[in-house]
Amino acid sequence: MNIDNPSATSARTPSVLFVCVKNGGKSQMAAALLEARARGAVEVHSAGTKPGSAVNELSAEVVAEVGADMSASSPTPVDPELLVRVDRVVVLGEEAVVEPVPGMVGTIATWRTDEPSERGIDGIERMRLVRDDIDARVAVLYEELTAHGE
Repeated sequence: MNIDNPSATSARTPSVLFVCVKNGGKSQMAAALLEARARGAVEVHSAGTKPGSAVNELSAEVVAEVGADMSASSPTPVDPELLVRVDRVVVLGEEAVVEPVPGMVGTIATWRTDEPSERGIDGIERMRLVRDDIDARVAVLYEELTAHGE
């Protein structure tokens, strides 16, 4: 803590990188949901270990239902330079793997997200359940990242 300016340490914007394999669905949803919640209080990124060619349309539709927007998003690969500087890396699902890189100071967590298709739930109903699971986790993450007095 800076004695001359006690708020100096809390003025830094926390950052997070959401990762999944294709970067077209879950990681994009998480990023859009956090951006909507944080309104600039958190620097948010999204990437894929093997990015696809487009964002999942159903994912975009269901996040829009709750006021988030991923319409301008596109799949991007994981950037090692970004890995080094973000505070948190959140891997969505168990298929994507992110290994620490030299100089990395942030933590890596894996969210084993709900997969309604395993219960025979598909289509937009499946995507809404996935969104709600991710949004609940994003709400907790937002509180952790923006808590004062860490």
